[in-house]
Amino acid sequence: MSDLPEDLHQHVSDLEAESATAARLFDIRRIIGGLFVVYGIIVTAAGITASDADLRKAEDININLWTGLGMLALGLFFLGWLWLRPSVAPTGPPPEDG
Repeated sequence: MSDLPEDLHQHVSDLEAESATAARLFDIRRIIGGLFVVYGIIVTAAGITASDADLRKAEDININLWTGLGMLALGLFFLGWLWLRPSVAPTGPPPEDG
């Protein structure tokens, strides 16, 4: 890319930066982790506020509470994985046809 004009080189650099940002933004771990955390909070809240009748239906096991906590743990695992090992967009030259 050193034989490119400066403005074209800058444009290519800007496109690479936008591609890297899009790769981080739409990383599937962020989407899955975020959804599990949100749903986990909702289900955990439903489990905390469960009535005695709800517990009797489930043989005195607060299934909403345990499922919500499991969902929270899984969502936090995905978000932690994303934080510890962020995705990196490829920066090498495109493969040549031939």
